[in-house]
Amino acid sequence: MVAPPATALTTPWPVTNHSTNIRIQGNDSPGHSHLGAGPSGLVAAKSLLHDQPRGTFHVTIFEAQDRLGGLWPSKKDDHAALVHPLMVANQSKHTVQFSDLAWPDDAPEFPRAWHIGRYLERYHDRYCRDAKLHLGERVLHSELLQPSDQSAEGAKWKVRTCGQDGQQVDHTFDYLLVASGFFGKPVIPPPVAASRHVPVVHSSQYRTLGALLKRATGVGHKIVVVGGQMSGVEIAGTVATHLSSAQHSPGPSPVQNVDKYSVHHVSQRPAWPASPAPPFLPMDLCSYNLANRTDNLTNMQGHVSTEAAKALHSIYETMLGTDQSDFSPNLAIANTDMGKPPYLAVSDTYADFVRTGLISVSYGKVDSLTGSTVTVTTARGEVSKINDVAAVVLATGFESASSISFLPSSVRETLSVLPFDLNNTVALAFHGTHHPAIPSLGFVGFYRSPYWGVMEMQARFVTALWAAGGPTSSSLPPKMAAALEKDDSIERTLTLRTDPQVSQFPMGDYPWLMQEFSRALEIERIPPLGKMPRVPPADKSMDILTPARYPAKRSTEAQRTEVTKSIQQTESTAWSGVSSARFVAKAVFRSLLGEWKLERDLVSRLPTHPSGHFSGTARFLLRERTRDGREAEHDAASERGDHVGLEYLYIEEGMFAASNGFSFRATRRYVWRYDERKDTLSVWFVKTDDQKRADYLFHQVEFIIPDTETEGASQAWRANAGHLCIDDFYDVDYRFNFKAVNLKDWSLAYRVKGPKKDYTIEGTYTR
Repeated sequence: MVAPPATALTTPWPVTNHSTNIRIQGNDSPGHSHLGAGPSGLVAAKSLLHDQPRGTFHVTIFEAQDRLGGLWPSKKDDHAALVHPLMVANQSKHTVQFSDLAWPDDAPEFPRAWHIGRYLERYHDRYCRDAKLHLGERVLHSELLQPSDQSAEGAKWKVRTCGQDGQQVDHTFDYLLVASGFFGKPVIPPPVAASRHVPVVHSSQYRTLGALLKRATGVGHKIVVVGGQMSGVEIAGTVATHLSSAQHSPGPSPVQNVDKYSVHHVSQRPAWPASPAPPFLPMDLCSYNLANRTDNLTNMQGHVSTEAAKALHSIYETMLGTDQSDFSPNLAIANTDMGKPPYLAVSDTYADFVRTGLISVSYGKVDSLTGSTVTVTTARGEVSKINDVAAVVLATGFESASSISFLPSSVRETLSVLPFDLNNTVALAFHGTHHPAIPSLGFVGFYRSPYWGVMEMQARFVTALWAAGGPTSSSLPPKMAAALEKDDSIERTLTLRTDPQVSQFPMGDYPWLMQEFSRALEIERIPPLGKMPRVPPADKSMDILTPARYPAKRSTEAQRTEVTKSIQQTESTAWSGVSSARFVAKAVFRSLLGEWKLERDLVSRLPTHPSGHFSGTARFLLRERTRDGREAEHDAASERGDHVGLEYLYIEEGMFAASNGFSFRATRRYVWRYDERKDTLSVWFVKTDDQKRADYLFHQVEFIIPDTETEGASQAWRANAGHLCIDDFYDVDYRFNFKAVNLKDWSLAYRVKGPKKDYTIEGTYTR
């Protein structure tokens, strides 16, 4: 049984001629909380309180949870929220922000979920303290009260709420603003809803391997992930990372026979796992570079024609440098897929884990889960079975109908609410903000993408709409009235529900939506504060879209200070990514995962040490970072609530053929580490008595900025390092050759000089 909805924005204060009571409504369903005092609810409250003269609106926020943040926990150990507190956002802090609150200078480029929760607490404290906040109070139902003359403009909302003590209270409000979002209830397909032998969890509920597998009663070793869009690729990569770490970390594994486990990903069609292209800036800084698009933007989402789909696939292939067949034929975007709208996902590990075989992929639709067998049917009607299933993780999305189930049935009918429509369950005007037939009802955050700038624009639009008297008011500003006159959002939404060429994010692309909102609201996009670097493919100065580029018209001096700080942070990041080696260490680290073919020559200048050739393999085995050799640093990161990060156990094995005719099997091990806070890559010796444990630092990899005049457009990055081992000095030289975003090959050379040593080692690594 679905629990009643939660949260609201309401106010018990009396209505006067100069103020209006607003309720911001959030929602709740079993085990999950949704946006009420989350990003969309808070930015709505802030807009109502600050974008109009003080006292125009009185605001009350009802939130079913006992904390702010919605999806986002504010404590590093809060595991009750919909997202794991240590989950890394797949957009950078330059996108995950509102216009008038900059992130702290020491915030990571990609904040953790709990960092975002803290950001929202700061936002509330700065802008929403005049709102009356009811935490732990859910909305049971609402009723639209018509005035005696039956005019829609005069209708009020009667809302019944229930506190944690079970006491129910009725409230009456002038307006109702829904900020409950799309994450209403996890979708659990009936074919895999339950099993006595195999645990089935939604991806939002996955935390650890141990928790997933503890209910498994069978003997299977395949973890099946169902779902092929963002969350499907991400959770498959996450589970594979946990398996790899459980197998290759020091000490006993938390999972028995972990080396027998694997991930089987079932998707309806392939997606593009996106990564930042050289220069290795955060992906959103390049994706939202307005220099790559014309000034008068057109909508690239919604219906995508066959020709447009082919063009987009071609762009992604150019950016990634492959049709993905480099990783596996199973990941290749086939000709039959090129005419369909492309799907994008974000994962640092997914494609390389497919290459290693830890993730296997099949395409089709899951028909059933019987015992420990999952049956899949392809688009061509072919049936296949996945046997020996240990658990199923469903990345099947959410339906949002339950997020607004507190609304009267007549209102939901007007909004064309359809259960289990994953694209857009609510037919709303002007990009998800309202319905003209119910002028006292507004929406913020009903936008199926993670872009905070759109939430802020929606909040501003609803505020301006209500302040002017509603969508049919003669007091509407001319540009807003003109925007509403030509708006076809409701018709487009209804049409896209059955459109076979609907895009992954059908409500509209981010830059275009920001353009449409800013024009209707007459908000000028402020220009870059300084000179910006030129980057491909347009080879024009970057013009990066961030929420801070669109400050509110009534901004105070304090707000403008935050705007300036935020833009400066973005521009500084862009310059550091272009003019320095920032982010290169991370790009190299990401691309090392898996197995490489290694050929190495040793040339000795001393007759006492023979020369020779090594031929073998080098494996980079991903695992959670360990404390060994860096205990104080590790503990400090844990205390801060930072995710300690990942590292590789490096194992090379092969045959060494000496020039004197002898040959023998040789192996060596290191630990490779990437430090996100310092943006550094380092190599560590392993302990002789436990070769899964790091011992002490060998060297830190120092990247050298390429000389474009001599190296041209080469995508090679050189690096060097040095290490003194008693009397012997190791002079280390690296060369990393990228093909677009991925390492094509790389080389490592040592020059070793000491009293009894004088030799060089040159090795080449290829896939």
